[in-house]
Amino acid sequence: MTGEFAPEGLPELREEVNRRRTFAIVSHPDAGKTTLTEKLLLYGGAIHLAGAVKSRSAQRKATSDWMELEKQRGISITSTALQFDYNGCCINLLDTPGHKDFSEDTYRTLAAADNAVMLVDAAKGLETQTRKLFEVCRLQELPIFTFINKLDLPTREPIDLLDEIEKELGILPYPMNYPIGTGYRFRGVYDRPSRTVHLFERTAHGAKEARVEVLAIDDPELPQRIDPELLSTFQEEWEMVEGLGAVWDPVAFASGKITPIFFGSAMTNFGVELFLKSFLEMALSPIPQCSTTGTVAPDDAEFSAFIFKLQANMDPKHRDRVAFARVCSGKFEKT
Repeated sequence: MTGEFAPEGLPELREEVNRRRTFAIVSHPDAGKTTLTEKLLLYGGAIHLAGAVKSRSAQRKATSDWMELEKQRGISITSTALQFDYNGCCINLLDTPGHKDFSEDTYRTLAAADNAVMLVDAAKGLETQTRKLFEVCRLQELPIFTFINKLDLPTREPIDLLDEIEKELGILPYPMNYPIGTGYRFRGVYDRPSRTVHLFERTAHGAKEARVEVLAIDDPELPQRIDPELLSTFQEEWEMVEGLGAVWDPVAFASGKITPIFFGSAMTNFGVELFLKSFLEMALSPIPQCSTTGTVAPDDAEFSAFIFKLQANMDPKHRDRVAFARVCSGKFEKT
């Protein structure tokens, strides 16, 4: 794909490249992928009320499940590119199908991503489609974030989930946060980098951003804010996690050999904002792409891109056809 390229020069292009974060979410059906997508849009400011899902312009829906079949079956089938700005970054979120009948569409979409988010149901652990799509991410050496979802419901033991990820996928899990309680006793998470506890307050149907109270791990008020038994259980489990001796390695992360783990609940907004902020700090910006003419650097002035999806009939009132393209270099301008 070719087009006119902007003559602004390499420095400006580099600035734009550095502020971009492009990722795809991969998961088994019903792991909560569409819900997480919606809540990332909520915290990113692209929508103001989850469930109502109106964009800033109020001209179109911002949900990624738009086909009638998706509505009937409650699953994501097509891939949709969603873009929003947050904390100075331009985020491209590629929503991908999790249903097995449409996995080929997901494979193509992953080729356009610089990062992947593996979504895991905390009650079910790793499932068939998650394993398959993880292997695709591994083949492409994508850095992989892991969000363990649905902590507000009955779950497996968090340590067991970490062990399963390491043994079955062969990737080293590195918890960036850890849950304090699960199910109806889920109170929040401990954030490892900042050594702070984030206590969450539920919102009505998870429609608005969750209120968060942040306390230092050694704050004397903490035992008064969390049930002593719950706090003791967390402290014992966290000692075990730290005792495993995993060391964070950015190089290993960039090549898909270590995955940062985040716990939370997309439905109730627990941990979503904490994950989003960490993602912006850790995720890779656009990287050079291979082509038939050689390697294409993202800050090259000449425009280049590849189309990873064609979608027809997105608007039933029109005979439309939309091409989703990954820009590899330069800047596209209509001619």
